[in-house]
Amino acid sequence: MRYGNALREAVESPRTTPLIGIYDMYSASIAAQHYNGFFVSGFGFAASHYGLPDIGFIAWPDMVAFVERLRLAFPRHHMLVDIDDGYVDPEVACHVVQRLERAGASGVILEDQKRPRRCGHADGKLILPLEEYLAKLDLVLSSREEMLVVARTDATEESEIVRRAAALAETDADVVLVDGVRSVEWIRKIRSVVGDKPLLFNQIAGGKSPRLSLSELSDLGVNLAIYSTPCLFAAHGAIDGALSDLKMADGRLPDTRETGAIGVKGSTELLEKNISRHHDSRVSVSV
Repeated sequence: MRYGNALREAVESPRTTPLIGIYDMYSASIAAQHYNGFFVSGFGFAASHYGLPDIGFIAWPDMVAFVERLRLAFPRHHMLVDIDDGYVDPEVACHVVQRLERAGASGVILEDQKRPRRCGHADGKLILPLEEYLAKLDLVLSSREEMLVVARTDATEESEIVRRAAALAETDADVVLVDGVRSVEWIRKIRSVVGDKPLLFNQIAGGKSPRLSLSELSDLGVNLAIYSTPCLFAAHGAIDGALSDLKMADGRLPDTRETGAIGVKGSTELLEKNISRHHDSRVSVSV
């Protein structure tokens, strides 16, 4: 399957295409029941794989290995991967892109931050000189075959946002992302600046950008929407609540037959699907 072209076709559809941020194989297994596209979030991966904030700890071999596991379990899902700044060096960025494309990634996001990097919705971001970023982006674009590439700027000063968005729209990148956009008015402004180039919008709970529906984003001319952390933050709340309940019950587990909560049977049935997607008939595991 040509994963890059499949995502490219989704980008060209009249409605905004959502990609759901997942952070491990289990969250992806749940998300796959609801959406046909994943965003492999750097925020979520740093949190789940290292237990650390998204400030540059990710090692590219770990990310590549994660994408390989995802693609094996989800052979038909869109999969857009956050590669931060390409792991600093332009040649490393090209190598990672080639590895990810061979692993089955649909696309990557390459940002213009410099180290120490920050989450796109955090304060204190530093950005590379535009010419330096464009040179790195050009190398990445020349190293991919048909993978989709999103060019991202983390500029925060208004005139620099406009300058960089216009410059990114002139490249061969497939999509432009201005991260941390603070208002609907600025989404409209960026849409006008990038012309016909597809536009991506990043939503994160508690972030700097407005909370918008897919219909609202479609009306604003946004082609792709990534939801970085709904699975991670939901798991945070659910795990905290479940363990508080367990403590209050003096360690007695809830009766799943009475509460309808997930138990071993429901969990196993979910995970069986990651096998059966590769077979005509469903693989069953007795529980």
